[in-house]
Amino acid sequence: MRALRLRGSLSIALFVLLMIAWRAGLITPHGLEHQGANTAPPERLQCMAMTPKRAADPKHLARHLAVLDELRQREPVFHRLESGTKRADLENMMDPDFCEVGASGRRYGREYVLDILEKRFDNPEEDIWESRDFHCVELARDTYLVTYTLLQQKQRVTRRSSIWRRTRQGWKIVYHQGTVVEAD
Repeated sequence: MRALRLRGSLSIALFVLLMIAWRAGLITPHGLEHQGANTAPPERLQCMAMTPKRAADPKHLARHLAVLDELRQREPVFHRLESGTKRADLENMMDPDFCEVGASGRRYGREYVLDILEKRFDNPEEDIWESRDFHCVELARDTYLVTYTLLQQKQRVTRRSSIWRRTRQGWKIVYHQGTVVEAD
């Protein structure tokens, strides 16, 4: 078995998304296996779980827009004070298996992120941000990928992605990533 070597935070995010789709039964490893030396590789790999569903059904469209609105109100995650600033509030909104890939490409676990957020909220600084370009894709039943652009302090632009799962206790964030957009 070959070891899979991931480079960069985008590769890690794609890997996480593919694993979630695989665990949800939306994709299988077939087609990702080596087909032999004489087989030409596909020109592009497309994950069907990432393809937005057509909203021909008005009920589906209404449900999708409602989910997008609910999740837009929760983003940018960890910057909105309405969700609460106490550790218990933050724990309540995070899935037990939560992880984050920061702008540096480093992976952070749930406890580390909770510790950092607790310190940030204990000593708050002015946090000026603007979010735009929200998109939402249903990955599996009650599991959604939200992507958007965040402008912080009127100068730092990042592309953000979060995976949210709807539970009986409410929305839980499973994964989050921020990638810095370099100036042209």
